[in-house]
Amino acid sequence: MAEVTEQASSVRVLCPKLVFRKNEPGLQWLIGSPFLPPLTIVSTLRCIHTRSPHGFPSPDYLKESEDIRTLLLKGFEVIGALVIGNSESGKNASEAIDAARRLKKLLSEGGVYPEDEETIGAVADLNNTRGVQFFRTRSDNSRSLELVTSVVYDEHPEKHIWETGCLLRCELPIRFPVYFPAKNGPDAEKMYLRATEAVVAKFKDPRVVYVVETLSKASTEVPRPVILRGVELDFDTALSNIKLLGKDAHDSDPKFLSCVHFCLKSKSDGPILSAENADIIQLSVLLNSSEKSEKSSAPGAEYIPALEEAGLLAVNFKLEVLCYAAKEIPVMYAVSKLIIPGLVDQLNSMKNVILPNLLTEHPQLCPYHFNPPGVLHPITVIYELNYGETEMKQVDIRKSLHLRLGLPSDRPLLRTANALDLSTTNDSARNDTIRKGSTLLKDVHIGIPGSGVPGGIVSLVQGSYEYYHYLQDSFNDLGWGCAYRSLQTIISWFRLQHYSSIDVPSHREIQQALVEIGDKDASFIGSREWIGAIELSFVLDKLLGVCCCFDQVSCRVINVTSGAELPEKCRELALHFENQGTPIMIGGGVLAYTLLGVDYNEASGDCAFLILDPHYTGNEDLKKIVNGGWCGWKKSVDSKGRSFFLHDKFYNLLLPQRPNMV
Repeated sequence: MAEVTEQASSVRVLCPKLVFRKNEPGLQWLIGSPFLPPLTIVSTLRCIHTRSPHGFPSPDYLKESEDIRTLLLKGFEVIGALVIGNSESGKNASEAIDAARRLKKLLSEGGVYPEDEETIGAVADLNNTRGVQFFRTRSDNSRSLELVTSVVYDEHPEKHIWETGCLLRCELPIRFPVYFPAKNGPDAEKMYLRATEAVVAKFKDPRVVYVVETLSKASTEVPRPVILRGVELDFDTALSNIKLLGKDAHDSDPKFLSCVHFCLKSKSDGPILSAENADIIQLSVLLNSSEKSEKSSAPGAEYIPALEEAGLLAVNFKLEVLCYAAKEIPVMYAVSKLIIPGLVDQLNSMKNVILPNLLTEHPQLCPYHFNPPGVLHPITVIYELNYGETEMKQVDIRKSLHLRLGLPSDRPLLRTANALDLSTTNDSARNDTIRKGSTLLKDVHIGIPGSGVPGGIVSLVQGSYEYYHYLQDSFNDLGWGCAYRSLQTIISWFRLQHYSSIDVPSHREIQQALVEIGDKDASFIGSREWIGAIELSFVLDKLLGVCCCFDQVSCRVINVTSGAELPEKCRELALHFENQGTPIMIGGGVLAYTLLGVDYNEASGDCAFLILDPHYTGNEDLKKIVNGGWCGWKKSVDSKGRSFFLHDKFYNLLLPQRPNMV
């Protein structure tokens, strides 16, 4: 067992504490970045490929390294491991460090990484009596463990990451031919592997150039693009040469421009709190095939006939690499040490998937980048899209990814529709509440004043929705369409959370659905008849495929005989928003509202309801909507004794449940 000493060192944890409180034994990889202070844990990835089901988990290091090499952006790396269990802390920490070292060697280029690199071993007690203990070693050869005496949980982790760093994006489609003897399949595999090796060699070819530019075109202060040549990307040699020439040469050479030169947001006010609004630098790879040769020669062609019947394969790769880098490092370093290795790794990952099916139908592979909730940085996933997202193989892949990332297994967070859209950046649109491609306001409750409930706990809708209200789309539903509008808001939530891709239905389409299931006569279509919670549940079942039987958990209806009883349901409503997070429709008498949350003090019983009112008739003016109280907190009885919910009317509340799917 390793010797344990106590040192006054500190570990900074950026990921949520919840990650360390799993109630099952296992191993998690601790992720950091060379661009952040040492011993800074950015995230954790669960080890899902193991050889032993009991005791200390023995990882399948090869499978783990293959997964993590694809999943983890260059600029992030494994810096340690966390063991969750009951046995002796020092022993578990030593085993965790050994496991992390073995994985790091597989992930590092050539299986080598600096011997003096610190590694963290963390131990979480299943009984939670000691919390999480952190240990470290200062070198690869050291057998002594140092107990870390100070652990700092950062209150603003996104700020810490995105004010320090930026993202670099490189998109590169590749198509190349593979010639092989038609009668010999194994030779086709050899030629295919040679062809991919030739592509890898071209990434540093003197004729290859990398165009570096700011992705955003919204600002008038966009810096001019810079061109880097493949021959210039030996960063260490270039740095040595520039040192010999002196500082003036360093400052004047565009190759040594830092990433911050292309970062517009670092020059503006306001914090950068997520990957979606971080600075993004775009790199394009070009091959200068028309460059003049050193020797003058006339154009020529050489014909070499095949000795036997030959086959031809056209192989396609669609590479899209995303990397994380400190803003202060030179762009040339980022291209050499991050982008090119990222392209090579992604090409090799796709090559290995295609190889078994080389002579049959090639998989349609495409990389996607995701930033799921609770994960502070993007991750990359390569999906095979030949058979669509609902094919079971793809579902199983998503389930394993949810398990590795600690994501809930009842909601789609890693479907292609959830992927980050990094193709264009429009700063003004990102600060707007209007969804791209729609004139409707989205998430109008964000930033509204508080409810005024002393000591209350706020439980809110989870995710995004669109605000539907009277007179939208030049359709006059004044006086009868409030429940239709509430239903449209609910369906927009399911659409924006990627449970469904259907368009939000019109009033007529809602009526048509009710006629088709036999709930209404044909004369109902085109009428101005009201609908309530029961009809809404039928339409959800019909259009979304969500089972809305009231004796099942997929959709619930709460009935109260008087509006005065609604505060008694606040605890139940709070649990709904915490567990399901869907908008709720409240219908009573001739009025319908959309409920987005509750603020509830369990001790005093005081409560307030966050109401999105579909009876609004104005234009899409967020300030007017909030100031007019069309989206705001309502108490059952206000300070002047006025009741918001009518005491002489019964109310039905429709609580849609999340489908259990990934």
